[in-house]
Amino acid sequence: MSDSIKFGGVTLDGPDAGELAAFYAEITGCEVTVSGDSWALMTCPDGSAICFQGAPAYSPPTWPDAASSAQMHLDFDVDDLDATEARVLAAGATKYDFQPNDHCRVYADPVGGCVVVD
Repeated sequence: MSDSIKFGGVTLDGPDAGELAAFYAEITGCEVTVSGDSWALMTCPDGSAICFQGAPAYSPPTWPDAASSAQMHLDFDVDDLDATEARVLAAGATKYDFQPNDHCRVYADPVGGCVVVD
């Protein structure tokens, strides 16, 4: 028996799994392959995927907040920050007032999760 561990993916919580999956599929050009209120899956042509889990008592993180944290964020590499900004805002993200530097931009997804593009 081997004790190796292989990373299998990430699951994001939100009030409606299918709606959150649709947002990320829209901004990445990937596809929602399983959609439901309690569970959804987004898969991409390169084989990567993100799972989404419905959490009725979901409470969004706050950022930046010295008394709290963003808990985690998803980082996306992009070619054009301005074009990407238009895309993520049109999909339902909100740009944070505080931006940590000039080489990336930080947004809240529709349920308050942290999205970084650089």
